[in-house]
Amino acid sequence: MSAVTTDRIPAIRDDALLRATRRRHLVSRLTAHAALLLGVVIFVFPIYLAVIGSTHDVGTVGRGDMPLTPGSHALANYAQALNTGGTQINVAPAALMLWNSLLMATLIAAGKIAISILSAYAVVFFRFPLRMVAFWAIFITLMLPVEVRIIPTFQVIVSLNLNNTMLGLTIPLIASATATLLFRQFFLTIPDEFVEAAKMDGAGPIRFLRDVVLPLSLTNMAALFVILFIYGWNQYLWPLLIVNDRSLETIVVGLSKMIGTGDARNEWNIIMATAVLALLPPVLVVVLMQRWFVRGLTDTEK
Repeated sequence: MSAVTTDRIPAIRDDALLRATRRRHLVSRLTAHAALLLGVVIFVFPIYLAVIGSTHDVGTVGRGDMPLTPGSHALANYAQALNTGGTQINVAPAALMLWNSLLMATLIAAGKIAISILSAYAVVFFRFPLRMVAFWAIFITLMLPVEVRIIPTFQVIVSLNLNNTMLGLTIPLIASATATLLFRQFFLTIPDEFVEAAKMDGAGPIRFLRDVVLPLSLTNMAALFVILFIYGWNQYLWPLLIVNDRSLETIVVGLSKMIGTGDARNEWNIIMATAVLALLPPVLVVVLMQRWFVRGLTDTEK
């Protein structure tokens, strides 16, 4: 009987150790999920307040006694924001500002990708004098953000009479050293056998780019498009400087003008409705392209 009991001691000890390990893993998972849930609440609650505020009248929001439940003025507030904008500040309707921001962000993202692919393709697959000097000249511009070169860029755009135009809004923001670097690093992973096979088939540089390089780069292009679209959508300083025509006003600049100095006369319900509308296009781009975005960042198979 003693021998049987002694033989069971290791099994009991292993079972106790397994239960303790499971408890630790459970506590660890619960702690991680609690931290994530807290982070979600912290980030989402201001957005929730904006959504709720956009459904109440201006008096309820202005008095500071806004409830945490939706009101009955949602349709009127969003209709006013889309069609006329605020009445206290002279800004364009949100529908027009959304269109301007959407067009600007799309042109910036598409232009950055197109120019970056061509420049990276030239640096990787062509051999010409000062090739690496050209690449490093592009790379060094990473240390020169828009704010540093804002005055000479503004002078060039004004000299070309491109202020108050969509071209003036987008062209100075199209060049991207970051996208060029990322595409270059990806192109370096394309096997040399692909290049040799293309040469044997008689494919020239344009055909090789179209039939081999671009299809392999689709996921990278999709991932960069999401990042660059949000970059273009959130632009504030350059549109503020280069545009004073209401017909070209972007949603970020329009929101800033609607808030003004933050006095009590602001139509906070319309401002919040406009802010919610400004969130929708970037969120839709991220949601609709999420699969491509993740694949572009994590897929290593070439």
